[in-house]
Amino acid sequence: MGGPVLAPGDIVSDSSDQYSASHDKHFFDTFMLVIGGLVFFAFCLYILARVIASNTQEQYVLNDPTFTHAEDERIKPVQLLAVSGRDNAAVEAATPAPAAPAAPPAVMTGEAVYNMACVACHGMGIGGAPIFANKAAWAPRIAQGLATLKDHALKGYQGKAGLMPAKGGRVDLADESILNAVDYMVNAGK
Repeated sequence: MGGPVLAPGDIVSDSSDQYSASHDKHFFDTFMLVIGGLVFFAFCLYILARVIASNTQEQYVLNDPTFTHAEDERIKPVQLLAVSGRDNAAVEAATPAPAAPAAPPAVMTGEAVYNMACVACHGMGIGGAPIFANKAAWAPRIAQGLATLKDHALKGYQGKAGLMPAKGGRVDLADESILNAVDYMVNAGK
C-alpha cells in the first residue's frame, strides 16, 4: 500500500473518463444524423405521395358521379322557402310524395296474441290481471258478459283491482286479433 494518499476532495482524473465522454458525443452525433436522415426520407415520401395523388384524384374521384351526387346531398339546403311572386317550381318539385297507407295488420289467433302480448300481465297477474286459466279469478269477469270483456280489451279499463290498457298496450294489433285472444283466455278460464 505504497501509493499516494488522497485527501478528501481530491479529483482523480483518468483518461478513461475522457474516452467515455468522447464516445458518448460520437454516438449522439451519429444517432442524430440517422434520425435526421429518416425524417428527411419520410418527408420526401410524403411529398411524392401528394404529387401522385393530386394527379390521379382529379381524374378518378372528383369526376365520379357517385362522388358528386354524395357531395350534392351533403350540401343541399335543409329546407326550401317559397317566396310570393317568384318562381317556386323547385319547392314544389322537392316536396316528397305522400307515403302509401300502411297495410292493415294481419289477424292472428288468440293463442298467438296471448303468447306475444297478453302473457306479460296475465301470466303472473300483474296489475290485477286475472291469471290465465285461473277459474276463480276469471269467474267474476266472465259473469259480466263476453261483450263487456271484449269492450274492455279493445278500449281499456281501470277498475278496483287494476288497469287494462287498450288492446293490452299493443295498439298495432288488429281488433279481431285482440278479440281472438279474449276468447282464448275466457275459454281457458271457464
